[in-house]
Amino acid sequence: MAGNRGDTEKKLVDAALSLFSQKWYNTVSVAEICRAAGLSNGIFYKYFDGKEELFKSLLETVIDRIRGALAAVEGDSPRARLRGFCRALIDFTAGHPDLVAVFREGQYRFFEYERKLIAIYIKGLALALGRDAGLAEYLYVLGGVRFCAVRRSLHGVAILPDLVVDIAEGGIFRGQSFDPEKVFAGPVRPLALELDGGARERLLKAGKRLFGDKGYFDTNIHEITDAAGLSVGAFYSHFGGKEPFYAEQIEKAGHDVRAFIRSNMGEGLNRLERELRGIWLFLVFLSIDRHCYEIVREAEFVLPASVREYYGAFVEGYRRNPDGNGATATGGAGAEGTTIEYLLGISHYFGIEVAFDSSPANARSVVETLGKYLAEGMSSYL
Repeated sequence: MAGNRGDTEKKLVDAALSLFSQKWYNTVSVAEICRAAGLSNGIFYKYFDGKEELFKSLLETVIDRIRGALAAVEGDSPRARLRGFCRALIDFTAGHPDLVAVFREGQYRFFEYERKLIAIYIKGLALALGRDAGLAEYLYVLGGVRFCAVRRSLHGVAILPDLVVDIAEGGIFRGQSFDPEKVFAGPVRPLALELDGGARERLLKAGKRLFGDKGYFDTNIHEITDAAGLSVGAFYSHFGGKEPFYAEQIEKAGHDVRAFIRSNMGEGLNRLERELRGIWLFLVFLSIDRHCYEIVREAEFVLPASVREYYGAFVEGYRRNPDGNGATATGGAGAEGTTIEYLLGISHYFGIEVAFDSSPANARSVVETLGKYLAEGMSSYL
């Protein structure tokens, strides 16, 4: 009987993993899971109270599997262990895209599981380094490595794994230093407000607020038009439907972030100072406009193509940087792209800390420490 129970439960779990890795959580039903497993709906509830319990069991599986992969890291020096640690994460992500895809939504929907995983990463990193590791170390090493690994595995972005490990160890902007006053000082100007942008702008503002508060799935067009004081007909005169409306929200969010950073960057900064000020301004923007990032994060599962365009626009902005992006000449083809993705990853995971938990009280200190690692990597601290 125990064997039968195990086989049946495994069928449900495998079916759920396949569906959740390809579709958005809110679009997968218990009935669909049972159909994919070849089982009746009634059987499901002998093993799980509902869809959420099954989904969370998958998140626990991901955490356990990553814990096991990191526990196998060996090395006779901190440097060797650090490289093994980074490589283990890259290999795990490449080998288990279904688990990673599920966890990507899980970290947004049930943030406590992201907290659990971060604790495992920080503990594993501390063991590799042979010393304590905190948020700055996590963001520099894991922010870059996680993002590169996910973008390679789930989005097909060309990443050089060896270069990712080299960056974690040796840094990006080598030989550069930074002046904290240039990074943090000076007034920050918010984006100009459109006081009366007409019906289209009113709809976009109302939709942004509702999507940010309630999420895409729980927001309907009638609520958007009511909040904007307009008719449903007015909505359809400007937008083809809810999905294209949401896609425009994502595009506008990326535009606003880039415009805010660009307008407040300042002059006379070296490449490292520009990167650190960019990270700082990104955090400031999120503190002003939290809905923006929440919309983009949920869109990873609702409109993944739009989110790929969102990140692609940031990549192109980096490529146009006249000061370069720290890619070494010996990195070969793809070095700049890999380096840019690593830098995006640091900001991405810092953004998650700010947007989905609480802004770190010591954010400035974390950014300053990140500056040291961006210049030297972890090698000077091993």
